Amino acid sequence: MADRPSAPSPVRMCVGCRTRAPQSDVVRVVARLREVDGSPEWFASLDPDRRLPGRGAYLHRSLTCLELAERRRALPRALRLGGGLDVSAVRVEMHELVGQQPQE
Repeated sequence: MADRPSAPSPVRMCVGCRTRAPQSDVVRVVARLREVDGSPEWFASLDPDRRLPGRGAYLHRSLTCLELAERRRALPRALRLGGGLDVSAVRVEMHELVGQQPQE
């Protein structure tokens, strides 16, 4: 029996720089709901294991791509949220992921 060629890896687009990359090179971002002072609020969170439910958007493991996505307001649009989205948690998690200290 002949060896079967390996299947190509999935390709995802970074919402920051808008370039395509293998799924293993990008990290998934999801929107989650929390309650603040009795009212619901959406916030973004990294999903490195790609297991959280819901729509996801992808970013390179780079602070530059995160800044571009924030400037273009790409995350709320990619996650199909009409209102605002708090990305402060993603900023902190991304700093930890790339090994830099967040700037105050």
